[in-house]
Amino acid sequence: MPIADSDGTSLYYERHGSGPAILFVHGSGGHHAAWWQQVAALREEFTVVTMDLRGFGKSDAPARPHSSKPEFDGQDFPGDVVAVLDQEDLTDVMLVGQSIGSVAALRAALLRPERVSSVALGHSLGGISHPELKELAAADRAEAVKLPVIDRLLTRRFQQERPDLTFLFQQMGTFNVAKMADLRNLDTNGPSLEEIQNSGVKVAFLAAEKDAVLSVKTVTRAHELLPGSHLKIVPDAPHSMYWEAPEQYNVAVAQLRRTLTAQKEAA
Repeated sequence: MPIADSDGTSLYYERHGSGPAILFVHGSGGHHAAWWQQVAALREEFTVVTMDLRGFGKSDAPARPHSSKPEFDGQDFPGDVVAVLDQEDLTDVMLVGQSIGSVAALRAALLRPERVSSVALGHSLGGISHPELKELAAADRAEAVKLPVIDRLLTRRFQQERPDLTFLFQQMGTFNVAKMADLRNLDTNGPSLEEIQNSGVKVAFLAAEKDAVLSVKTVTRAHELLPGSHLKIVPDAPHSMYWEAPEQYNVAVAQLRRTLTAQKEAA
């Protein structure tokens, strides 16, 4: 069983396929197995790595000193991603984040630009520190919280047509110890646009037309503010696009990986 050590915390991860590397970083309700539809579709062309952040899936949940209750700090997540990159000695990797996983992915890329060539920020601004973007994202969240949690993540139509996959989606989170409430500080002191540009890491914003958590308008503005970034908007898809619309999602991820690889080779 592949295990990486992140400052004493054991992290579970998996590696599949061969070719240019893609490492997926899950969101608050996910873990390595949430990417089952991506691994099966992409492993013939790419090296696909999935992992469990601390407190998720099969990774350890560190305890508070003098207490048996787990303690989580979102600031540790980028180090978890780095631990897997180092353990597998990966280079020229594209990190693909989902929601809060994008925040960890971007920070990990900035910590290890010699290993990470690009980051795809899925349904997230990656915790970028910018006053206008923070204001736009806060406005989106204010609307999102008016909806039941499941309606923020999957469309009503999908819930009605695929109650089986909707149920499985909800069950995924029951394997995790960490909860969203534990991770509120994840994007504290995020990177500036200048820091990202200076790192040399390519950034792509992967957005969904029907994302109820982060609007296309907000993501588009982030793309406009970050010179050299890429923007991919998938029509008729929700926040959890990787689950509800895997074919479109997989095509988008593969296209980004090919595009960013070609750019590196041409440089």
